Amino acid sequence: MGIRWVALLVGVWGLVVGPALAGPSLKDYGGLPSVSDVQISPDGTKIAVIVGSLTQRQLHVRDTATRSILFAGGLGSVKVRGVQWAGEHHLLLITSTTDEPYGIMGPRREYMMGAVLNLDQKRIRPLIAGVEHGMNTILSLPVVIPVKGRPTVFVEGETFLNNTGLVTLFKVDLDLGQPQVVAQGRETTQGFLIGPDGQAAAREDYVQGSGRWTLSIKDGWGWKTVYAETALIDTPSLVGLGHDGRSAMVQVQDEHGSVMHEADLKDGTWSGPLEAFRDKAVIHDPLTHAAIGGAEQTMQRTIYTFLAPADQKAWDAVVRAFPNDELRLASWSDDRKTVAVVVEGAPHGAAYFLVDLRKGTADFLVNEYAGVDAEDVAQSQVIDYAAADGLKLPAYLTLPTDRAAKGLPLVVLVHGGPAAHDDAGFDWWAQALASRGYAVLQPQYRGSADIAPGLMTAGYGEWGRKMQTDLSDGVRALAAKGVIDPKRVCIMGGSYGGYAALAGAVFDPAAYRCAVDLAGISDLRRFMDYERDKGDDRDAQTMRFWNRFMGVKSSGDRSLDAISPALHADRAAMPILLIHGKDDTVVPFDQSREMADALKRAGKPVDLVTLKSEDHWLSRGETRLQMLTAAVDFLEKNNPPDKPGATPAAAALAR
Repeated sequence: MGIRWVALLVGVWGLVVGPALAGPSLKDYGGLPSVSDVQISPDGTKIAVIVGSLTQRQLHVRDTATRSILFAGGLGSVKVRGVQWAGEHHLLLITSTTDEPYGIMGPRREYMMGAVLNLDQKRIRPLIAGVEHGMNTILSLPVVIPVKGRPTVFVEGETFLNNTGLVTLFKVDLDLGQPQVVAQGRETTQGFLIGPDGQAAAREDYVQGSGRWTLSIKDGWGWKTVYAETALIDTPSLVGLGHDGRSAMVQVQDEHGSVMHEADLKDGTWSGPLEAFRDKAVIHDPLTHAAIGGAEQTMQRTIYTFLAPADQKAWDAVVRAFPNDELRLASWSDDRKTVAVVVEGAPHGAAYFLVDLRKGTADFLVNEYAGVDAEDVAQSQVIDYAAADGLKLPAYLTLPTDRAAKGLPLVVLVHGGPAAHDDAGFDWWAQALASRGYAVLQPQYRGSADIAPGLMTAGYGEWGRKMQTDLSDGVRALAAKGVIDPKRVCIMGGSYGGYAALAGAVFDPAAYRCAVDLAGISDLRRFMDYERDKGDDRDAQTMRFWNRFMGVKSSGDRSLDAISPALHADRAAMPILLIHGKDDTVVPFDQSREMADALKRAGKPVDLVTLKSEDHWLSRGETRLQMLTAAVDFLEKNNPPDKPGATPAAAALAR
């Protein structure tokens, strides 16, 4: 059955106010998404969604057919991390806060919390509360399994023994509210798997010092180890129930990437590699929780594959309605007939659609960013170029819509991680820069994960070395094609991307004329001391991860000084902007303060922007906008864009 289009009235979510402007402002890009976390109820009759302004968020529940509001509640400025249905009458809200609770040993960190909304009573309360030696924090997404017909959630939290947090599995009756302990782990326990009967069926443990990972299954009243391996960095991971609902699915790294195995929950029988799930994120049935498919990220789009022919046929029908777009599954009903998708690309921009596979309709819901319409979205293209040593590197290139693709000013926008990647969807940061007249290059440099075979392992030991020159090699490739002006290039990024911006300014200054660092590392040995002090032996795996990319055997290796920008600030030859959240618990604020001080001592131009109450991930709308505004103001001052319609000759006169 084909899918026909039904366009709804603009502003059905109550987000459009006042007349349309000539084009998006930085506020339209820089605030949090106007709509997020669109979740369809199990029976498909209701939609839950987070909506909001720059500083305030709201939870709305609407009727799927009429779009009428069934519930609306203010959430203030809370950091929302997810919304999940638990039956037809309850919603789970996942939030986080940066804190250092009184009486709990350990560093300040981000704590995840759960709350449950009773839609009938219009009442919200903590998901885990009143637990002896515990607190309302969660360690994993809740699993909904009705028990004797009652709405019940299973979720991992923490209980504390001698100030040591232990992974604890709780069962929560959503009507009664009192959490019950199902299983308590040991100091080495990483997590549990819930069986179809609502009991703890499997457990994973990891010994940080030795790197020994074990999988155990419930054996009567005790636990039986059925698989073990030593993995100093790339540990196996318990990802959920297997395809039959009677096995544990485990992700393991092999020489070709990540692959899944299944362990029978009765006898521990270990399967061979499940090639259907290789290098894919597993999709689980919302009702049975069994694995039903996988999602694979490519440079062009996200590809979904399903085990059951009926499921694949249904998804293929959705894809045919959006043949040229990046399509992401947001949620679906238990029968998989009502599907919410995020559609990104021409001609829709970045928007949510509701697909009804019974009727064969695809209804436009709302733009993800209320002030950014489809015609405002600059199209990204996938390119590739050769690094200096011949390694082929993929990248995204986003070009401004109102300027000729010749002699453009360029921003090299570097992703964090480094074991991460950009994707083909709408990127608010890149789009904001393109809207101001800049070409934006997002290189998938060596060390990037899961985007091209062998790319991540090629980055081992290349932090600040070939991982850095990969970026300027991309600049030279674009200059050779005439797309950009090599004299008008700035580098920008967050986290590892922030480090890359600083390293570009200090170690590769001929390639750039300015640099913007968001929460980047400036002194590697000092950062490694911070990591060691906050985690001790319990985080030895983290230290080994950093050592692998930095190419050292210990955190105190003085060779790290050679690739630490703060220790070579005198080599900086351009204006530098530092931006950092004061509540950052991943890369401490001191890293930016040290870099600022070093640049000032060297007599180099630098500005430091402090984001009050902001974490490492730009989780608050007002500080995200503060970051974007400061970055664009800095760019336009130090690397001004061309006026719309300007010719390369006119641009040259403007330099």
